[in-house]
Amino acid sequence: MAYRLPSMVWLRAFEAAARHASFTAAAEELGLTQAAISHQVRSLEKQLGYPLFERLPRHLKLTEMGRAYLTPVRKAFDELSASTTGLFGPIGETVLNLRVPVSFAVLWLAPRLPEFCRAYPDIRLRLHSAIWADALPADRIDVDIRYGHGSWAGFRSELLFRVPSVPVSPIGSRVTRPADIQEENLILIMGLEDYWLRLFELTGLEIPMHRQLVTVDTSMAALELVEAGMGHTIVLRCFAERFITANRVQRSFDMELPQDNAHYFLFREDEKALKPEVRLFRDWIMEQAASA
Repeated sequence: MAYRLPSMVWLRAFEAAARHASFTAAAEELGLTQAAISHQVRSLEKQLGYPLFERLPRHLKLTEMGRAYLTPVRKAFDELSASTTGLFGPIGETVLNLRVPVSFAVLWLAPRLPEFCRAYPDIRLRLHSAIWADALPADRIDVDIRYGHGSWAGFRSELLFRVPSVPVSPIGSRVTRPADIQEENLILIMGLEDYWLRLFELTGLEIPMHRQLVTVDTSMAALELVEAGMGHTIVLRCFAERFITANRVQRSFDMELPQDNAHYFLFREDEKALKPEVRLFRDWIMEQAASA
C-alpha cells in the first residue's frame, strides 16, 4: 500500500511551530534556523494545498485547517513514540518521577514494581512517597497517583481502583463481632477518622467515648500498631491483604465498608500529550489494577 504522507521533517516542524506559536521557538527546539522551519512549513502547506498558519506580527495562529490537522498529527507522533519505546525501550536512559501516597507505595505498588523494572530496564524510577499530595510541585512529577474523590484543580483523573475498607485486629484477638470493638482501643488514620463512625452507624452501636484513641498519619503505621497489639483499625482491604496473608494481623470480623473515595491516576490539564514512558507506566499500572 502506498501511503500519501508528507515529509516527517515537515510534519515535525509544523507540530513544533503550532505548539510554540512561533517559528523561532520551534527552530530553537529542533536545532534549526528560523528560516529553515518557515521553509519546511511552507513546503508542507504547498503540498497540502491549504495554509496552516496565519503569520501575525508577533506570533503564529493556526488556521481552521491547521487546527483540524494538528490533532491527528500529534496522535500519530504519540502512538509512534509510545510504540517505539514499548518495543525497543527508551532511546537512552530516562527518569520517571512518581508521586504516590506512602501506604499505596509500600503496601500495593512495591510488590508489583519489579515487574515494570524488568520490562523496561532503561527507565529509572524516582519514587516520591508523599503523605500529603501537595508536598511537591506538579511540574516536577511525571506520574501522580492520589486517593480521594477524583477531582483536583488543574488535573484530569482516571480511576485506578475502588475497594472497601475492613476492620483488622492483633493476632489472637477475641473480637469476633462489631459489638466487641466497643470495649477495645481504636487506632484512627488522619483524614479517615470517619471509618469508625460509619462502622458504628452501620451496625447500630453507640460510639465508645471512653476508649483510648491513637491517631496516625498513614495506613501503614496503623497496621504496624495493630501488629504490635496497640488496638484495632480499619484500612483499605488492598492494604490489609499483605499483613493478613503474612499472619501479622487478622480480620476482626466479616464486614466490609464500601468507599466513595478511590485511587486515581492524574494528568495535568495543561499537558497536551503524555511522554512515551508515562504512557507505558500508565498502561502497565492500569493492567495491574484490573488484575488485582
